[in-house]
Amino acid sequence: MPACFAARLSLFAMSNQRIKTPCVGLCSTVYGDLVCRGCKRFHHEVVNWNAYNEDERRAVWARLEVLLDQVMQAKLEVFDTSRLRQQLEQRQIRFVPEQSAYCWAYQLIARGARVISQLDAYGVVLMPEFRGWTLPDLRDAIDREFFILSEAHYERYIAPKFLREGVEQRFP
Repeated sequence: MPACFAARLSLFAMSNQRIKTPCVGLCSTVYGDLVCRGCKRFHHEVVNWNAYNEDERRAVWARLEVLLDQVMQAKLEVFDTSRLRQQLEQRQIRFVPEQSAYCWAYQLIARGARVISQLDAYGVVLMPEFRGWTLPDLRDAIDREFFILSEAHYERYIAPKFLREGVEQRFP
């Protein structure tokens, strides 16, 4: 397991709350997508979520966090984590406290893109190349890139296993 995933798993281990689903209510796996366009989980993770144990759920959350962090850090900087957390709590925006501040920033942008006028008031600043973007456009770009990374991860690490298993079943 890559070190970045292992580090994220340990963060979730600190939480004594039951691990909730990453579902955001926009499931596309019911339409045949192998990666959900809403939560970015793989089809089999969506289907089997309720059967997963806590470690399996943590592993899914850890992968999602690493991929989202990668996208977010290329687009913005969180310069005041405590201010960001305070603003999220004050505005009752759902976030996972054990996740990185970059995941928190995603929740802020995802929920408040149309109403936020000064992102720096939340402890966040856009990278220079994105400062001319509207927050709804940035939110959509982040979501697309997060989905593309999730698909690439699926194709690189999951699909080959399914293909091998399919071949082995047909040609024992």
